[in-house]
Amino acid sequence: MSESKPDSLVTTEWLADHLHDPLVRVVDMRGYVSTKQVEPGVEEATYRGSLAEYQASHIPGSIYIDWTSDIIDPDDPVSVQLASPERFAAAMSERGMGDETQVIAVDHMGGQFATRLWWALKTYGHDNVSLLEGGWNRWVDEGHETTNEPSVIKRAVFTPRLQAQWRTTADVLLGRLGEAGLQLIDARDVGQYTAARRRGPRGGHIPGAINLPRELFFAEGGLFRPLEEIREMLVERGLNADRPTVAYCNGGVAATVVLFHLDRLGFGSLSNYDGSWNEWGVRTDLPIE
Repeated sequence: MSESKPDSLVTTEWLADHLHDPLVRVVDMRGYVSTKQVEPGVEEATYRGSLAEYQASHIPGSIYIDWTSDIIDPDDPVSVQLASPERFAAAMSERGMGDETQVIAVDHMGGQFATRLWWALKTYGHDNVSLLEGGWNRWVDEGHETTNEPSVIKRAVFTPRLQAQWRTTADVLLGRLGEAGLQLIDARDVGQYTAARRRGPRGGHIPGAINLPRELFFAEGGLFRPLEEIREMLVERGLNADRPTVAYCNGGVAATVVLFHLDRLGFGSLSNYDGSWNEWGVRTDLPIE
């Protein structure tokens, strides 16, 4: 392991140099959200992992997590909600992630599924987590080592230490609407925010939310934009690092891209409304704009 803790965003060069460190665990989070139009102005989303792609080729020593099944609560009526502490800890432990493990989250482009794991680990008190810049695609494009051999993993002990402030529920958020200083961010695209398109029975957004689509954080080629550019973008929208911030999207996934960058920029009091529009848009007792 390196002498110092890596940044929350590591390069392919860093990972290549530390790939065989015993306390580094690469977690392959590749997956998809596929949408189709079911009627004019209405779309339907399908969530799926990409285990077959991992089995065909992956970073040596990496393990796979299906974001749609392995770290979710199967009994929650809202899809892909974060697993309970016990279920989450079991998933981490059996995949060789212990309390001292430095987790490197990887998806196709270093995006929302990697940040989803980052957020989940933060929620359960594990701060030793970073993203691979550019993800799997960049790793392959640069000619780094890959394999289709199964990874041999020794079980570890992961202790969940719930940091409840990282996750917000619908009822808690409802009670905070109109709260002085609260920054509520909608990470969906502008069409969904304005109700030009919708998923589910209702379109629009949560009252008071500003639109900051996940796509704005990415540069051409799939990498994240430089951090200073992101800082300027946030300042232009009036966001303040000293004010509490809640982000949401459709399923609590794209919102974690926003939270990841706010955390890197020193924002405090960050939270993900995990149910997001998949829940809020269905519940007619909740207000919309």
